[in-house]
Amino acid sequence: MSASKRDRAPSGSGSSADLGRPGGSAGLRGGGLADLGRPGGSAEPQGLSGISAARWPGGHPRRRRILLVLCLSLLVVVIDNTILNTALPTLARVLNAGTSSLQWITDAYTLCFAALLIPAGALGDRFGRRRSLVGGLIVFALGSLAAALAPGTGVLIVARVVMGFGGAFVMPATLSILNGVFPPRERPQAIAAWSAIAGVGIVIGPTLGGLLLSHFWWGSVFLINVPLVAAALAGVFAAVPETAEPGQHRLDLVGTVLVAGSLVSIVDAIIEAPDRGWTVPATLAELAAGLIVLGAFCWWELHIQHPLIDLRIFTSRAFTTAAASVTVIFFALFGSLFVLTQYLQLVHGYSPLSAGVRALPFAAAMGALSPLSPVLAERLGPRVVVPAGLGLMGLGLLDLSTVGVHTGYPALALAVAIMGAGMGLVMAPASSVIMTTVPARQAGAGSAINDTIREVGGALGVAIVGSLAAAAYRSRLTGPLVAHHVPDAVSRAATGSVAAADAVGRQIGGRPGGEIIGAAHNAFVSAMGLGIRVAAAVALVSAVAAIFALPSGPQSVPAPNSQGESAEGTRSAEGTPSAEGAPSAEGAPSAEGTPSAEGILAAEGTPSGEDVRSADQIRLAEPQLARIV
Repeated sequence: MSASKRDRAPSGSGSSADLGRPGGSAGLRGGGLADLGRPGGSAEPQGLSGISAARWPGGHPRRRRILLVLCLSLLVVVIDNTILNTALPTLARVLNAGTSSLQWITDAYTLCFAALLIPAGALGDRFGRRRSLVGGLIVFALGSLAAALAPGTGVLIVARVVMGFGGAFVMPATLSILNGVFPPRERPQAIAAWSAIAGVGIVIGPTLGGLLLSHFWWGSVFLINVPLVAAALAGVFAAVPETAEPGQHRLDLVGTVLVAGSLVSIVDAIIEAPDRGWTVPATLAELAAGLIVLGAFCWWELHIQHPLIDLRIFTSRAFTTAAASVTVIFFALFGSLFVLTQYLQLVHGYSPLSAGVRALPFAAAMGALSPLSPVLAERLGPRVVVPAGLGLMGLGLLDLSTVGVHTGYPALALAVAIMGAGMGLVMAPASSVIMTTVPARQAGAGSAINDTIREVGGALGVAIVGSLAAAAYRSRLTGPLVAHHVPDAVSRAATGSVAAADAVGRQIGGRPGGEIIGAAHNAFVSAMGLGIRVAAAVALVSAVAAIFALPSGPQSVPAPNSQGESAEGTRSAEGTPSAEGAPSAEGAPSAEGTPSAEGILAAEGTPSGEDVRSADQIRLAEPQLARIV
């Protein structure tokens, strides 16, 4: 085959069925499910997404450098999700920010980020993923600069909204571009590296924030983003190609408004519920409004020709289970980190930097297991690996729930390391299932779904675990406060947080004050254990459910043949065996060493049997088939 013909050959399949069933159908990736009920819908080449399949059959020649650039871009956004937590006490003191202002400084970013992820991913699919990445990084850097120089809370809140806007374009673009430049055989390892950065960055954020605050002013936690973005932009301009096919269809503006409005309402209700109460009319009304608008979004997407994301992918059991697994992992992670940070700083008295360093075994374990998870998934299948990771996360949480006020650090390090190992096993295989199920032309929107469920899962974890821990803390501390005849006003303040109880104890002084502080610490540790056990139960139940829900069998990856094409030993999209010696797409036996009808069509730059949908295309292929016969 000539070089020009070889460049036009598709690189093969990244089928959803390949992730579970040997010999399974090519499924959704080739446009099968995505095109159900679509007027004029057509399938797409499998493997590399969009124009990537024709340009780089064996993967982009600079794909390693591209991966580094994408991981750096991702790291900037992920770190910002947690680095601010260490600066909140400083912001309260320097900017005179009250509790409400601090909440908005944190939540403004989260709300904008979560609401715009799916529209931003769809925009990248339609107008260019590289363009989306560049624009998002620039907006994120401008927002970071404005936040670092903000004179007050109002400007800081607006700057955080701008940062969330930029971050929403960056995150889905990174995974969708990665999906396009790596061939199917290498893609699981690339997604593993992406997933490791996404998880490790969450833990590194507080450590970096503590380090910056110990040497610089509070604005440094935002200003650090500017040089990181500059480095990422230089890498994007030097190495990252365009993988989308811009200008395919008009943007679904109605769907964009509906999904953004629904996510803002749902996420805000979840964030505010611990303070307002889960059953108060305001929370219930906001949740109901968000769910109603989400239902309207689903109805609209199922009835238009070119939706933001084809919701029929949720009929795939593998896709839905993988998405649920990612949600559970981030529910458990964010919920446990929320109380663990308070435990380390308020009970053990560590500084923000010291507390962040003591959570690093989680990052180390996840970094070690993430590269192994694709190998294990290929050999054993996601049905084994994903439940095992969820189970490890649950066991680590159960271990963490047993810590006491005076527990030593080695026991704590072991617990968080087990949790990190569990997350390392889940993230790459689950993300691979999600990205190989979504149609290639909607890789950006598929990546956005992956990112959105992470945000919702994390918000739910903080809200539910935090609410349970806060309620249990108040209940357990009320008795000792009454026994010490603490006034009602002071008692209400002490039951609000461990920090407030410590202040009350120091104000009372002497032995009674010390007893109140000790009682507060015991109450918090007991309450923390309750919240973490709930997260552990969710993870363990999800592990059992995933065993039955995920497809069985090893994850097979198509191997390229000598001509640079994908030699799949699995079934084609039409369910017909395509291995050597088996009937070809047209039903004729393909002798060993003789290209099948699909391979000839691909080699000649003609649509493959999978993509030939009309009688005219079949007639065009007949002369080529006749020459082979």
